[in-house]
Amino acid sequence: MAYERFQLLSPAGLLIDGIEIEPDRVVIRARRGVAQGVCPNCQRPSARVHSRYERRLLDLPSHGRAVLLEVVVRRFRCANPGCRRRIFAEQLGDTVAGRSARRTCRLEAIIHYLGLALGGRPAANLARRLMLPVSKDTLLRVVRRKAACERVPLRVIGIDDWAWKRGQRYGSIICDLERRRVVDLLPDREPGTVEGWFSRHPGVRVISRDRGGSYGQAASRGAPQAVQVADRWHLMENASAAFLEAVRRSMRPIRAALGTTVIDPALLTHAERLQHEGYLRREEAYGAIRALAEAGTPIKEIVRRTGRSRRLVRDIVRGGGGDVFRGRSNILEPYLAWLDAEWAAGCRNGAELWRRLRDEGFRGSLRVVGEWATRRRHAESVGQETLRKVPPARTISRLMLRSRDQLTREDAIIVASIERGVPTLIPACDLVERFHRMVRARDHEALEPWITDAAGSLLTSFGKGIAADRDCVAAALTQPWSNGQTEGQITKLKLVRRQMYGRGKLDLLCARLTAPA
Repeated sequence: MAYERFQLLSPAGLLIDGIEIEPDRVVIRARRGVAQGVCPNCQRPSARVHSRYERRLLDLPSHGRAVLLEVVVRRFRCANPGCRRRIFAEQLGDTVAGRSARRTCRLEAIIHYLGLALGGRPAANLARRLMLPVSKDTLLRVVRRKAACERVPLRVIGIDDWAWKRGQRYGSIICDLERRRVVDLLPDREPGTVEGWFSRHPGVRVISRDRGGSYGQAASRGAPQAVQVADRWHLMENASAAFLEAVRRSMRPIRAALGTTVIDPALLTHAERLQHEGYLRREEAYGAIRALAEAGTPIKEIVRRTGRSRRLVRDIVRGGGGDVFRGRSNILEPYLAWLDAEWAAGCRNGAELWRRLRDEGFRGSLRVVGEWATRRRHAESVGQETLRKVPPARTISRLMLRSRDQLTREDAIIVASIERGVPTLIPACDLVERFHRMVRARDHEALEPWITDAAGSLLTSFGKGIAADRDCVAAALTQPWSNGQTEGQITKLKLVRRQMYGRGKLDLLCARLTAPA
């Protein structure tokens, strides 16, 4: 039987001598097509055959059957009398199989890619359906064995932390921002670990990071030659968070400005009443903290006496803890104008409003619309001013930072009342807007005047942090690099960990993430 037409399908370098097709597999008998072997020690060719033996290799499946290669391998006598090796076996080469391998190189590559894409158990299930007899442990061993060794010098890197277990244990991820790929994972985010990594990579010239102090200290000691660049998204988010904290500490005067210092629980919905009762319990506990602080008791002593956390005590002493209704933005906000029109047209039933609202694309529950209808009925019976609920601090912060032409009439009245009653929030809001414009426009010349103006305002603490890290912030306004790519790679890392049910060790995670695409 002629097997020439099968030669193109076999691994390069083999000659097919016979094929047997069995019910569950295809057995191919083959041999090397060269007359001589090369001694691995002295590199001298030899044609003196000593003996032969058979190697059995798994190859890519064919037509739903596993393929087994039975390759006859020769042993040669070394032709160099001075060589220490007397007998050597011919190697099949990188195109067929490696030394002592049990699979062909092309099958090994498929197994490697399956392990990279799916991990252990999912990849093993798919491989079984593809007629690839390989276990989950073998898949993971192949991934670990073929882990990429980083040899390309790094110039621009991004570093950030990721959670092994949120709030308890964190690692560090390092990305090559020029090639847009992960280059390493570190087991923790301790400055010593990060500094050691930088000392092993002296070619780094730019480091993009968040404004956390540990990475900055490690970069300054381990890579003093590198320019540190703050992440622009984190800068803008930190500014908004600082303004939100200022609003939270000003909630008492805000409630006074809106005329709602006294809340009648009878006029609240059930959910709002629960929040109000919780607020009263918190205020009773926080009152003791404020009394101790006014008496001059140190924060450490207040923590010991009350049993509260240091962070909570510090926030209360600084004026925080005054938000009554703490909640997220209402899902009804995009439909409030439509609801007002339906209410004015005479539809006063919450269930009917909900059914009509669903036709408009609303995906919320009946309870949300029912509470809105209850609040409107109370407003009509006792007067809108008596019932008015102070929005949460997060909502107030968003309204004050929003452009005035984007506010509804009711929101504009709330913002105007707050600005009139709490004038200290006006310069703080202006500082945040200036900071956002500065970051968007990359106006590094505006940084120093902004730091000067932030001193003495409600954003003093944020301004001090920017001043302490001014070189890093200034680089963010002049350099093109940012940590967005690193954040995206963290999302990929979370996906890979979930595929492995959170059980992947650091070396396996690193092997899967650093493998070339």
